[in-house]
Amino acid sequence: MPQPAADIYIGVMSGTSLDNIDVVAVRFTQAGHVEPIARHSEAMPQDIKATVISLSRGHPVAITAIGQLDRRLGECYANAINTLLESASLRPKHVAAIGCHGQTVYHQPSGDYPFTMQLGDANVIAARTGITTVADFRRKDMAFGGQGAPLVPAFHNDLFSDAKQPTAVVNIGGIANVSMICPDQPLYGYDTGPGNMLMDAWIQRHKHQAYDKDGAWAASCSAYQPLLQRLLSDPYFSRPAPKSTGREYFNLDWLDRHLLAFSLSPSQVQATLLELTAQSIAMAIQPHEQGRVFICGGGAHNQTLMAALQAALPQWHIARSDDVGISCDDMEAIAFAWLARQTLYNQPGNVPAVTGASQACCLGAIYLPF
Repeated sequence: MPQPAADIYIGVMSGTSLDNIDVVAVRFTQAGHVEPIARHSEAMPQDIKATVISLSRGHPVAITAIGQLDRRLGECYANAINTLLESASLRPKHVAAIGCHGQTVYHQPSGDYPFTMQLGDANVIAARTGITTVADFRRKDMAFGGQGAPLVPAFHNDLFSDAKQPTAVVNIGGIANVSMICPDQPLYGYDTGPGNMLMDAWIQRHKHQAYDKDGAWAASCSAYQPLLQRLLSDPYFSRPAPKSTGREYFNLDWLDRHLLAFSLSPSQVQATLLELTAQSIAMAIQPHEQGRVFICGGGAHNQTLMAALQAALPQWHIARSDDVGISCDDMEAIAFAWLARQTLYNQPGNVPAVTGASQACCLGAIYLPF
């Protein structure tokens, strides 16, 4: 297809944490640099969050509820994008495309009929914004036998292609994923396991708080090692890559089954869940002796978690992605802006070594605004 006249792209992300809709406008320069232009974030409506959690845990739901959720998420994304456009004095003609990941409601990359489902009607987004929209990124990779996730390592590799030392980019959202970029070695990456998801769910159950700010509750106690080792013995952590996971696997039902063998205080459990996140991330990085780690996602704001990661990886320099000019809150959204650009230029967006797909391919479907 013809190359777009505009050079600004918008990325939209609402992840497994289900806290915010993040929208970022960005320019990709010919020199390969990323120039963030504007951002907007707004809270995910609580009733939508509850419905998505119910779906991801396999609870029965009417097809009408799925259809309405798809439409409503499309409206939410479009409203957030239009708010960004207005605040940044951008017009639709200034934007080449929107890359919208959509809200994952179920991810099942194995079995006889692997599938992944992201909702958020891209037709609505294109119609409401007047901007070409690229969505449905994951299913092409799965059609070629891949996991459909994670997709961000391709962008991370582009961002750090000149790395002179082992470089890990770790996104800690609801689920954590790592991209490992090493000189003269193939790129690899995968979902390491729970990020903030279990910690958020546990503090919501016991303290009616959305998240553990700065990891303060987890820091009030020590991790209980027998529980930690039991959690880490789950087959997912020892399964070789490629692999991906989500809320449908790591949830409170999963945790409660493991807790039956113990009698612990809620704070002990929270401390152990934080250490589970840190240790499972470290397991993906430890095969390399030293290097640098850039953390993005909501977990980058958790100082207790950041300290636990540094303790688990003492030879590594750990910092937030802000140190390389990309806000830790924006990295994922920018990745999907980059993937939209790849699609418009008919370039691959997946990395077969990461996802397990049989070939590299151009991802996503293009929705025109007219």
